[in-house]
Amino acid sequence: MATWRYGKEALRSTLLQLHPDAEETTMAELAGKRFESSDEVREFVGGKGRVELVDLNGHAVGRGTFEPGWRWSEHVKPIAGTDSCQVEHIGYVLEGRMALKMDNGTEREFGPGDSFHMPPGHDAWIVGDEACVILDFGGLKGYAQAS
Repeated sequence: MATWRYGKEALRSTLLQLHPDAEETTMAELAGKRFESSDEVREFVGGKGRVELVDLNGHAVGRGTFEPGWRWSEHVKPIAGTDSCQVEHIGYVLEGRMALKMDNGTEREFGPGDSFHMPPGHDAWIVGDEACVILDFGGLKGYAQAS
């Protein structure tokens, strides 16, 4: 029978007495970073923008800046080597406007304050003469990188 004690170390000891095969686990650490000190920057072709990535305990968050005239099929396709963007995006538009067309022909435009889910299989472009800045919480695995 386990002896009950108080305190963090005592709790750990009691847990191991009750479950000798239990593995110790660690809690995730609190993390915070600024995009100005990003872990990675991926530039688009022609200087039309970039995506800055921060890694928060294994979860990538990206800030994409897309200059007027940017279009995925012109400024990222040469890097990715795919016919359309094959990355899933889940994000939020901070400023500017972006339109996209899915491979099935569905079109939609997003602007400041809009949250979005863009499944793989799309082209996108900037609408108007203002840069578009978005936050992407989808991980951006493989985005603006050679496939």
